[in-house]
Amino acid sequence: MSLLRRRLDLGWRLFGTGFSFFCFGVGALIISISVFPVISLLSPQRDRRRRRIQRAMRRVMSLFVWLMKTLGIITCDIRGAEKLRAPGQLVIANHPSLIDVVILIALMPEVDCIVKQALWRNPFLRWPVSWAGYIPNRGPENLVEACAASLRAGRSLIVFPEGTRTVPGEALQLKRGAAQIALAAGCDVRPVRITVTPPMLSKRQAWYWVPPKPGHWDIEVGDRIGADRIAALGSLSGLAARRLTRHFVDRLSGDPNAPSAV
Repeated sequence: MSLLRRRLDLGWRLFGTGFSFFCFGVGALIISISVFPVISLLSPQRDRRRRRIQRAMRRVMSLFVWLMKTLGIITCDIRGAEKLRAPGQLVIANHPSLIDVVILIALMPEVDCIVKQALWRNPFLRWPVSWAGYIPNRGPENLVEACAASLRAGRSLIVFPEGTRTVPGEALQLKRGAAQIALAAGCDVRPVRITVTPPMLSKRQAWYWVPPKPGHWDIEVGDRIGADRIAALGSLSGLAARRLTRHFVDRLSGDPNAPSAV
């Protein structure tokens, strides 16, 4: 590829990335003052309203992923997506990029997720996350119980055990929160391993940093870790949480279908 063509390609993907995020922000604001209020009026029962809004969120996220793929910004290879459709499972994933949660929500009919405090102050995103009933990160003790309650109610939940995006090239450093949630809820856990090549939208990379070629998201949905195996670890103790966290590291940093150590 000639130098001119490479520059044109980079310029196009830079424009496409900015355009995609612009559409995401404006679209989130528009549906928050139009679609979601209508759904709320038609669904006065709280749980039914939440489910309908989360299904609408899935369509919005799917549209955003489609836009980025159509503009030639990203490509995706997803294996085992059908495993994510079952309700009542804790989905844990490593977190190499800014749009990991967007892709996962796009794959799941209804799902709760943890939202960091900054998004509740974001003028574009605070209303969508509020309408969808997502769980605010307001402290470890309250957070574990809120997440466990969601899972015990039969809903699925996405958790990134790292707590933040991975720095490219660094080993996974998982916090024990995901393990504590799994132990408290006594639910199935579904590991999802995400690889982005070349690194894109990762920690310490601005959104406008465009790699030499489109970022490729390789997503492997692994076999579940059964609730019975998790329950066998015992109560919500530090030892059980540490052991389960080590197993999560094995699943997310290597083969997600590796034999279970729990």
